Amino acid sequence: MPFRTLASLMLFLCLCVPLAYAQDVPGHVVAFTTAAQDRIILYDADSGEQRTLSFGSGWHNVWGFSPDGCRILFTLSDGPTFARLYSARLDGSDPRELVQYDGAPAGTWGVWSPRWSPEGARIAFVLVQGEPDDNGVREHRIAWIDANGGAPQFYSVTGDEHEPEWSPDGRWLAYISYTERVPGADIYSTAAPTPEGQVTPLLREADLWVVSYDGTSKYALTTFPVGSARSPRWSPDGELVSFVYSPSPGNDLFWMIANQPGAIPTQLNFEWSLILDSTWLPDSTAILGAVRDWRDDISDNRLWTIPLIGNGDTDSTLYLDGLNLTYADYPRFSPDGRWLALRSEYAPALVDLTTQQVTLLDEDNLGNMPPVWSNGGFEGVCG
Repeated sequence: MPFRTLASLMLFLCLCVPLAYAQDVPGHVVAFTTAAQDRIILYDADSGEQRTLSFGSGWHNVWGFSPDGCRILFTLSDGPTFARLYSARLDGSDPRELVQYDGAPAGTWGVWSPRWSPEGARIAFVLVQGEPDDNGVREHRIAWIDANGGAPQFYSVTGDEHEPEWSPDGRWLAYISYTERVPGADIYSTAAPTPEGQVTPLLREADLWVVSYDGTSKYALTTFPVGSARSPRWSPDGELVSFVYSPSPGNDLFWMIANQPGAIPTQLNFEWSLILDSTWLPDSTAILGAVRDWRDDISDNRLWTIPLIGNGDTDSTLYLDGLNLTYADYPRFSPDGRWLALRSEYAPALVDLTTQQVTLLDEDNLGNMPPVWSNGGFEGVCG
């Protein structure tokens, strides 16, 4: 499929988009990793200034910024091996390795999905270690370190946890925890316990959990008897957690739930599709999903606004439909809600939501997304 030129992406169309952003954000810097994973691109949406950071020949993955906007958080690995966690200033100086772990030999553990806590004191992540089991899964535990680095402490210990996401106020960490069960007669059925001595292939399925910042409170938000939850996303107001539920792989549905013990999850649509990614609108009124095969007449992945009330299959609407952002994925709003970063036709793009102007960031270096936003610009007061 040919990629659109920059000129064709410079569109100015009138579309009413709900915005909820402050006026005192000092800048809008977005970062993404190139498809080759050989460097990190930082782009100032206001000035157009671009920086390229490279930290050697390993695979680069960028995960976020410190809350003060002074440092970038990234991992490096020697190809598809265990990755190590680093931070550096936005000019690439002062790189620091952050995790010191002596619970396993060097080269047998790594870090994935790091998330800087909103107040800036901790970094949560998935510690990966060990040899794959019969299902090809290594041990994955949710851990955290002080933002300046150190030895990990653990939020989870069962060994198959993933996708940590801080609540906006930093009081809670949502994550996905997998367990195994004997398959039933169909995707909606459980099975009687397996007789002793009989070997039956097990299904690995996940539920959504939360743990408090201090680790003293932990509970499951979902307890589906079959199927898996994934991709937790906090609403900007911190009241709800959206997630994707799949009764079987590739058959996805939007759900949401309040962060309370015993809360009842709400199903937002009923027709299966392929949900690639999602986020929330800045005002918490709806979910923005990148979905494939959502409607019979639209098969490619587009951005859809999923309402919180009603049936998303019929009440959803195309988001920024006039901009023709086809084959869209990885939507992420800037902290103040003015900008939307995404990937469209495999190219990283920015949408100024006040003018409806779309800018292709780097057509020659396609983005390995998702993008991550800083709370500030390139210039700031950093210690």
